[in-house]
Amino acid sequence: MLFDIPLFSSFGSGGAYRIGVDISSSSVKVVELSGRGGKYVLEGYAVELLPKDLIQDGNISNVAQVGEALRRGLKRVGAHTKNVAIALPSSTAITKKITVSANQKEEDLELTVEAEANQSIPFPLDEVNLDYWVIGPAPNVPGEIEVLIAAARREKVEDYAAVAESAGAKPMIIDIESLAIQHAFAAIAPTLAGKGRGKNIALFDMGVNNTRFYVFHDNDILFSREMSFGGNQLTVDIQRAYNLPSGEAETAKKAGGLPENYRNDVLRPYMDNVAMEIARALQFFSTTTTFGPVQQIVLSGGCSLINGLDRAITQQASVPVVIANPFAAIKASNHVRAQQLAQDTPLLLTATGLALRSFES
Repeated sequence: MLFDIPLFSSFGSGGAYRIGVDISSSSVKVVELSGRGGKYVLEGYAVELLPKDLIQDGNISNVAQVGEALRRGLKRVGAHTKNVAIALPSSTAITKKITVSANQKEEDLELTVEAEANQSIPFPLDEVNLDYWVIGPAPNVPGEIEVLIAAARREKVEDYAAVAESAGAKPMIIDIESLAIQHAFAAIAPTLAGKGRGKNIALFDMGVNNTRFYVFHDNDILFSREMSFGGNQLTVDIQRAYNLPSGEAETAKKAGGLPENYRNDVLRPYMDNVAMEIARALQFFSTTTTFGPVQQIVLSGGCSLINGLDRAITQQASVPVVIANPFAAIKASNHVRAQQLAQDTPLLLTATGLALRSFES
């Protein structure tokens, strides 16, 4: 590894338990998987809410407070290991895929990575954590391998590592959110029509303030973009419609009990707006790239379970929609409540991807 805290490290071969930790602007999500030979069990998970504005644009203002939320999550899960995989927001990192000779020695590969980074990274290398991951043989290029280079500002990596350490955990892997999503998508793809092969499949991961838009083809990311809409807009709409404080509006959104006109006057316009934004994003993808149209949409994030949102998007975009379920082929242990998991599954995409990614290290 090229710097002291690598982005891609290893859990090693010992132990059958892996923990993925997703730190977002609104919560810390923890997923623990166990397994061997490609068969996994969900041992437990937790979602710990964070105070508003504690994390903005990937910047952590209070490491100890986020670490305490992670500590609570690990305790609720009943974690079997202190080793965790954690992800940086994609916006805080730079990635590049290169193709090199498969016969390169490790020291030569490191020199190649550094040379590529010098050309691609807009700040000095001594201010970043730089690492690489050998993906595997390059498609249709005998004797070549694909290598993913990743770089992030040193202070960002140290902050996210410090969160894990303050919770009593050890950050064995510091990944990038988009790569964790890619691993989670690989678990979802076999459940899609035609096992998701040979199609352009869009994933919209709806967060509190932003939505991450990816297009996959045979599990590879063709396109990614961050969009400025999310679940918080519905909270704001409820505040305005019923003159409620932010906290009460958020609680009412989740628990129900709003006036009878809520669905038609507030929720329906919100869903229509989301559907329109998604249709525009798909149109942008199809008209600005050479990959062709999207044939399937996968939704994740807290808002993906809003009753009727999938139908509104299908109607607006003329593309079928499914809700993300990375646990479709993963058995849940007896400690996991099935009904609650069904509600929380769309929130756990990144954390699950991190846990799955860890088994490959």
